[in-house]
Amino acid sequence: MSMHCFKDDYSETAHPDIIAELMRSCDGHHTGYGEDEYCLEAARLIRREIKLEDCDVHFLSGGTQTNLTAISSFLRPFQAAMAPAHGHILVHEAAAIEATGHKILSFPSPDGKLTPERIDASLRQHLGDEHMPYPKLVYVSDSTETGTVYNKAELTALSRYCREHGLYLYLDGARLGAALAAPKSDLTMADIAALTDAFYIGGTKNGAMLGEALVIKNPELRTEFRRNLKLRGAMLAKGWILGVQFCALFRDGLFYRLGKNATDMALALSERLAALGVEFTSPVESNMLFPVFRCEVTDELRRRFIMHPGKRVDEEHSSPRLVCSWATTPEAVDEFASAVRELI
Repeated sequence: MSMHCFKDDYSETAHPDIIAELMRSCDGHHTGYGEDEYCLEAARLIRREIKLEDCDVHFLSGGTQTNLTAISSFLRPFQAAMAPAHGHILVHEAAAIEATGHKILSFPSPDGKLTPERIDASLRQHLGDEHMPYPKLVYVSDSTETGTVYNKAELTALSRYCREHGLYLYLDGARLGAALAAPKSDLTMADIAALTDAFYIGGTKNGAMLGEALVIKNPELRTEFRRNLKLRGAMLAKGWILGVQFCALFRDGLFYRLGKNATDMALALSERLAALGVEFTSPVESNMLFPVFRCEVTDELRRRFIMHPGKRVDEEHSSPRLVCSWATTPEAVDEFASAVRELI
C-alpha cells in the first residue's frame, strides 16, 4: 500500500477530469502560443467567473514563472515590490525577482499578511528619498505562506490604501482554491478581481497537471505584456495544454470543489490533532497545518507518511508543514491522526 502524502498539494499528476480533457484535446491541430480555441474559451470562463470583461487573461506554466513575468513587466527599473517576510517571492523563488533588478522590501508579518499599518512608515521613508528604491507594487498571497487567509475587509483596506498611494496591488493565488473555500474567507473571485490590479489563479496546486491563469485588470499593466511573456520564456508553443485544463477547472465548478476538499481535509485533521492536545504555530485556516510535535514523533511520522521534516521550535520540538490537497481522503486523515495518537 502506498504511503499517504502530506508533503504538498502538487505531487499527484492531475485530477482525472483534467486528464480526460487533455486526452480529448489530442485529436486535431491547435493554434500555438495561447491563441488557440481552448485558451480563448478558458479566458471567457474566467472573465465570466470574475464578472469582468475588461481584463487580459494569460496562461503560464508555474507560480514562480508567473510572479517573475508579471512583476518584471509591471515595474520600471528603479521600482520595488513590497512583500511580507514569508512571501513566496522573497524566500522560495531563488531571488528570481531581484535578479531582474527589482528590490523586494520585506515586512515582519507573523500571520503572513500585509496591512496598511505594516507598510506605511517604510513607504513614506522610501518615497521621500530619491536615493532609495521606489516602492510601487504590493505583493500578497491568498492563502499566505503560513496558511492564513484574507477576508474582504482586510483586502479592501489594503486595496484602498494602494489606490490612495499610487501602488499596484498584486495577489499570488497559487492556493486560491483552498483559500476561497476557507470558512474564515468571505471573498469571491469577483471580489479579488475588483480589489487588485492583477492576480493569478493557481492550477498547479489545485488539481491541474500544471498551469496558472494570470488576470491583469489595470490597463497600465497590459501594454505589450505578451512581449514580456516571450522575453521570460513563458509563452508556450503548445499553450493549449494550459487552456484545456482551465476549461475543465471552470466549466462546472471543479476548481472550487477541489479547493474545498483540500481545506476541508486540513480542517478535519487539525480538529483531530487539537483534540489530542497538539498545538500549532499558525492558525489553521486553509489547507496547510503547522503542528508542533516532539522531534522523535516527527521523525517517526516521516517514516510512515510522505511529509516535510519541519523546522525546529526548540531543542525538543519541531513543526512540520502538513499540506492537504484535492486528493487527500478521510482515510488518510484518520490514519495520520491515529498515528499521532499512538505516538504521543
